Amino acid sequence: MTDFSRSVLGIELGSTRIKAVLLDENRNPIASGGFNWENKLVNGIWTYSLEEVREGMRACYADLKRSVKEKYGVTLTKIGAAGVSGMMHGYLPFDGDRNQLALFRTWRNTMTAAESEELTNALGFHIPQRWSVCHLYQAMKAGEPHLKKLKYITTVAGYLHGLLTGENVIGIGEGSGMFPVDPETVDFDAKLIEKFDALAKPYGVFRTVKDVLPRVLSAGENAGYLTAEGAKLLDPEGDLLPGIPFAPPEGDAGTGMVATNSVRKYTGTLSVGTSIFMLAVLDRPIGVYPTVDVVMTPAGLPVALVQSNNCTTDINAWVNLIAEAAELAGAKIDRNELFTRLFRKALEGKPDCGGLVACGYYSGENVTGVTEGRPFVLRTPETQLDLADFMRAHLCSAVATFKIAYDDLVKNERLRIDKITAHGGFLKTPGVGQRILSAALDSEVSVLDTAGEGGPYGMALLAAYLLDKTNGESLPDYLDRAIFADAKETTLRASAEEVDGMNAYTARFQAALPVEKEAIRVLRR
Repeated sequence: MTDFSRSVLGIELGSTRIKAVLLDENRNPIASGGFNWENKLVNGIWTYSLEEVREGMRACYADLKRSVKEKYGVTLTKIGAAGVSGMMHGYLPFDGDRNQLALFRTWRNTMTAAESEELTNALGFHIPQRWSVCHLYQAMKAGEPHLKKLKYITTVAGYLHGLLTGENVIGIGEGSGMFPVDPETVDFDAKLIEKFDALAKPYGVFRTVKDVLPRVLSAGENAGYLTAEGAKLLDPEGDLLPGIPFAPPEGDAGTGMVATNSVRKYTGTLSVGTSIFMLAVLDRPIGVYPTVDVVMTPAGLPVALVQSNNCTTDINAWVNLIAEAAELAGAKIDRNELFTRLFRKALEGKPDCGGLVACGYYSGENVTGVTEGRPFVLRTPETQLDLADFMRAHLCSAVATFKIAYDDLVKNERLRIDKITAHGGFLKTPGVGQRILSAALDSEVSVLDTAGEGGPYGMALLAAYLLDKTNGESLPDYLDRAIFADAKETTLRASAEEVDGMNAYTARFQAALPVEKEAIRVLRR
């Protein structure tokens, strides 16, 4: 009989889906819930409404609650611990009464290039465009009116945590994407705060930027308790009881590391879905790269993050088009089965995709200096057009931009990564996306059996760590002991021919990028 008072809940607001996962007292997944959503381009800003955040969270939890009732005949009232996470970083400003002051600016926006360069040069630390402080600095330079009422900024994970607990805190992993963190103090870097404050002083928005940042917490620290108002917000039916302890809210980068047990030095995790990013836990400082962020694990170890904004969105669009054509011919199509068959077909394609090149940019890309998205497919008249090469080109395109940044980091830093573990929707068809990734990285890639649970599973494990850890037990030790000791995984390595083919494809992809930039010029929104 499941003891639901010892269960743990993780909720994650991903780019295309809000998902909840409930783990039993043995930390096995027993129920899940979901809510589909999509970002919108509003006045040139990629955003989501906070009303939809609240609606999606409630719908997701209601779905999970129904699942528990159907499977176990139990109405969920008491949970041992919980945590929330969300898509990384971005910008959400509020006044003192928790009123939203401006549109939520997500990680997908590429409109802060000038501020990113200026801050990176001034701080001597790479500040990516999507980081909260980069958006804040842009708003200050532009004199945006909302800054007159600004009390604090947070991320979507911090916002949701605040709704449920009343606490303005953030996990160290997510916090390190708001403002740089000092690994010695495991807090926002005091010296860099002084440098930023000197830049910000002429704008008169605050005394110090630390006043508008949330308090940072590490994994295992208590981040507050579910309030009566939070319980009613999450479960309007009124069954869920307040008082549940919450883990620090994290970003999807941190939860991905936890979900793949990649929080020790020399481990790396790949998240491959709407975007693609890799986090490699470091043993030493690295140089400043315009394509590499330095963030933290949820326990406070430094991490190199390599990220590409675009991954599977264009693949999804093409699969939907193929399904529409099949349905026009009278076929009954199961979309999930179609994805599986098309992904498998890609493995029949030539390693270099036979001369085809696709660019699946739906939004801009910091790695390649592209400001907007214009998806395209190119070929010469002599290029054979067949389904296998077409699908393989799109799978290779999904990881090509990431590969460019990854190769730059690994070659320059001689980075040591003993094990790479991947998770995300790109891997749903066993052995296909994993093989493409292996060819791109020229390395073994592992996939855990639990990889399909993804970020909310990682967030639930952070809640479990809060509840279960022994005195002084580190997060890596807890995961090894209590969660992954008997974990099953699949590891493969692409052939030399596949690696050479991926290198050739990536070179062709880079050569075609001027077409993308010209398309932005001639095809206006």
